[in-house]
Amino acid sequence: MRRALSCLLASLVVVSVQAGEAGKVERDVSYSKAGGGLTRLDVYGLGAGEKGPVVVWVHGGGWERGDKGRVLGKPKAFNERGYVFVTINYRFHPAVTYKEQAGDVAQAVRWVRDHAGDYGGDPGRIFLMGHSAGAHLVALAGTDGRYLESVGLKLSDLSGVVPVDGACYDVPRQIGQAVLPAMKALYTKVFTENEATQKDASPVTHVAGGRGVPPFLILHVARRRDSKAQSEQLAAALREAGGEAKVVPAAGKTHATINQDLGKPDDPPTRAVFEFLGERVGK
Repeated sequence: MRRALSCLLASLVVVSVQAGEAGKVERDVSYSKAGGGLTRLDVYGLGAGEKGPVVVWVHGGGWERGDKGRVLGKPKAFNERGYVFVTINYRFHPAVTYKEQAGDVAQAVRWVRDHAGDYGGDPGRIFLMGHSAGAHLVALAGTDGRYLESVGLKLSDLSGVVPVDGACYDVPRQIGQAVLPAMKALYTKVFTENEATQKDASPVTHVAGGRGVPPFLILHVARRRDSKAQSEQLAAALREAGGEAKVVPAAGKTHATINQDLGKPDDPPTRAVFEFLGERVGK
């Protein structure tokens, strides 16, 4: 009995070592001193000696809640395709505004740029992805150059941006067309009732040629009218400015399942994401 237990423990040690060699995983790494526990990230790295592209994931939650740990099968799916996967927390409204939140995203990108090599990642190939409120924040950080510039980077330092079912790329328009009073109340609470502030918070406001805006893949729930309209508007603005943008409607999805299913085999939005990323990294 004792011998059998010893053999079992030895085998567990071997499995643990092999798992550690396959990829470096670290959680609750601080990327900024500004937010304490809210400015931390988790890294799902690749094996030693690799140099894979990096995906930085920004969760949703109405700008007021959410957690970096709720990523389901995404880390495994991206790691298996040769991508380092980083998921971040950021500070919440009302303690901070959208400006500080987009600044947190930029700070996380700076950290990834500086430390990607420690996890088998390539600092020259960084993609931003986010769902819902996270979609708004990655789109804002990917169009308004002030956020990356504040940490010594440029828009062109991003290889691509993938917003997933966002509906606030043009905030004044979304507020004006909001059907549900609760949704309008949320938007005015987060972005105030001041139209100048709403425009500043809108990614479409900052799209312009010659700024190095990265390529965009914009996913939205096919039957969600506001997300569809906002996605197409952002894509049109990017194209008019000479940029690259593709919109993919996700049939049969809800706002929740388009996020929950991302990374699953045979999931159409997942295929679209890996095609978009693959075209830019040669995978």
